[in-house]
Amino acid sequence: MTAAKGQQRWNFRLALICFSAASVGFPIAWISLAKVMVLVAGLGYLIASLARGEFVNGWHCKRTAIIIVAVLLAFFCSLLWTQADKGIALLALAKHAKFLVILMLITLIRTQQEARAGVIAFVAAQSFVLVSSWLLAAGLAVPWVTDPIGDYVVFSSYLDQSIMLATTAAVVWQLRNDGFWPAWLAGVLSVAALADALLLLDGRSGYAVAITMLTLAAVWAMPKRFRLTALVASPILVLSGLYLGSGHIQNRVVLIIQESRAYTQQVETDTSSGWRLNAWQRSIQAIQEQPVLGHGVGSWAVTVKRLQGETGAKVFGEGNASNPHQEYLLWGVELGLGGFLLLIALM
Repeated sequence: MTAAKGQQRWNFRLALICFSAASVGFPIAWISLAKVMVLVAGLGYLIASLARGEFVNGWHCKRTAIIIVAVLLAFFCSLLWTQADKGIALLALAKHAKFLVILMLITLIRTQQEARAGVIAFVAAQSFVLVSSWLLAAGLAVPWVTDPIGDYVVFSSYLDQSIMLATTAAVVWQLRNDGFWPAWLAGVLSVAALADALLLLDGRSGYAVAITMLTLAAVWAMPKRFRLTALVASPILVLSGLYLGSGHIQNRVVLIIQESRAYTQQVETDTSSGWRLNAWQRSIQAIQEQPVLGHGVGSWAVTVKRLQGETGAKVFGEGNASNPHQEYLLWGVELGLGGFLLLIALM
């Protein structure tokens, strides 16, 4: 590698890329700081490049960038008809505007080497969380875990940690032959991350992500003619194996069934599953009311509370900043069926 390339690799921009990638595994304050730094640095680079009459890394030609701009414009325009208070609507718009971070990362990351460095930083940070979690499971004191939110949780919550570790397992496994790390290490990290998400933590969303990742890994490992079969059969086989092999997962599955049954019989919204099922039902009703334009940005809580009736505040809380824990339904309520299409396009 030449000196010029070495200088290109080690600079503030690359350090920021690696920091933002690693921050995902650390406390929320780190993540917030990384977002602010990426936005400020990205906008600064964008403005400076435009002032010089240069194209900026070609991001304006990328489909992802075009879709993100379309998403933000749609949410901004929905301020004109939103049913939410101005403050709540602007707060929701600011949350959706975090998609700008993706645009700024596209602006900042210029080469494949820089992208690879970011991936390595991400996996390194997640590996630190993974090892820390297993040390806690072994009964060892970990000095940087001072106020855990749940058993074997390192920095965030069991929900965040289980989802991120399941995702990390997929990233590590998918890139096992691309020179990032030895294939044997990819196998060890993937198994350890999935075991942490499935056996140690209680996040049922993490279970869903883990099963999805295992399914996708099986699909990609199959010849093309068998992939559709693998897509159908793998979730059944994986879920059956996990259910039969883990009492921990059995208990969580039974709890989901019991809570769901209680909701269908008594409209029970005090449980986790019951609350979600009710929120999803109210979301569908809200979409049916305004299928074209939606109810506007930030309008989910006020809309479902109205549909819930007298118990709206009790079920969904006094404030109006909550969400259905389901992104497709949230966008559907705020932007109508067009919200579904925008989110699918983004994916």
